[in-house]
Amino acid sequence: MDTLLRILPLLIPVLIVDSALAAAAVAHILRHPYYHFGNKTLWLIIATVLLLFGPIFYFMFGKGENE
Repeated sequence: MDTLLRILPLLIPVLIVDSALAAAAVAHILRHPYYHFGNKTLWLIIATVLLLFGPIFYFMFGKGENE
């Protein structure tokens, strides 16, 4: 418990940024139909289940160029 209280000030900003990135990824997935590979359902699952890395994977590898 003591360790959690020590890292909490560092963890809160990371969670806020990660949540904002996930929300941006989900909004982008829902608005755009073009992807490098996969489909809308696959990217929604990746962006929400892999919360820390899913949105980063989407913006790096899944976001289509024809937008």
